[in-house]
Amino acid sequence: MPAMNDNKIVEERYKRQIPLIGREEQKNLSDATVFIAGAGGLGSPVATYLALAGIGELIIADDDVVQLSNLNRQFLHATKDVGSLKAYSAANTLSALNPDVTISAIPKRITAETISEIVHDAAVIVDATDNFETRYLLNKTAVDLQIPFIHGAVEGFSGQMTTIIPGSSPCFSCIFPHSPPQQSTPVIGATAGVIGSLQAMEVIKYLTGKGDLLTGRLLIWDGLSGRCDYLNVAKRSTCTVCHQEK
Repeated sequence: MPAMNDNKIVEERYKRQIPLIGREEQKNLSDATVFIAGAGGLGSPVATYLALAGIGELIIADDDVVQLSNLNRQFLHATKDVGSLKAYSAANTLSALNPDVTISAIPKRITAETISEIVHDAAVIVDATDNFETRYLLNKTAVDLQIPFIHGAVEGFSGQMTTIIPGSSPCFSCIFPHSPPQQSTPVIGATAGVIGSLQAMEVIKYLTGKGDLLTGRLLIWDGLSGRCDYLNVAKRSTCTVCHQEK
């Protein structure tokens, strides 16, 4: 069988989505760099669907190691990966799924000192973390760099998400001015799958200009009732992160 040229490979791999988004928009995906904070429950569906969609580069930062208790929801990792760094395990899985996508694995903790280096030239920041301290830092970085920030969180059978566009929408600190106490929360794997998939959809919508983004709205998903609600959210004039934006 003769080898296909690059254009034919692209056409064949993405032939079920190019009719929906267009060839130029597919190129927008392949030219984009997306930063994903976390390679766990949310990071697994986000990174998987973005890699399969043909994002040019995924930067995945996570300094944790795979534990057996992760495997009910973190499908970037397998039993053989227990004890391995999540960033590298995720990169191996994603590269096997789509070798045309560049995966930059960063096995570092996201801190005020490291975040600028880690985010690099990303077009979008995705929150796939499990703590408010890191979310506030990601939000501030997104506001400072004026790039979109896609927030997601899960607990039990429910989850939430919103899209933040600095300069036009409320930021994460507007919506959550105070963080709740940090605690370990139980979660069903499918919950992370739903919210992470929605986050990936938001990234694709933003990069291709399709549909309406979840800006100014906090999506609340209840898996037990199968219900999805929205809370309208607004900028706070007292927000210490974005209130001085021009």
